[in-house]
Amino acid sequence: MTKQQEQGFVVLRLVDGARWELLGEVPRRRGLPARAARTQAVLDATGGAGTSGEVYAAVLRSEWRVALDWKPPA
Repeated sequence: MTKQQEQGFVVLRLVDGARWELLGEVPRRRGLPARAARTQAVLDATGGAGTSGEVYAAVLRSEWRVALDWKPPA
């Protein structure tokens, strides 16, 4: 996988204020500042149907992989 292919977001939506629903993975749009890129990721993952009042999270794919690299204490 090239560096360009790796750049992207994992997008989630908070459901019933208690659990996260995975909406999908979307590529990061080049040329956008960080906040605009996250907003665009939510719009891409929701097919443009993201609405205010709902809670979304757009996590960089690289950070998502780091978060998954957890090991219990020895």
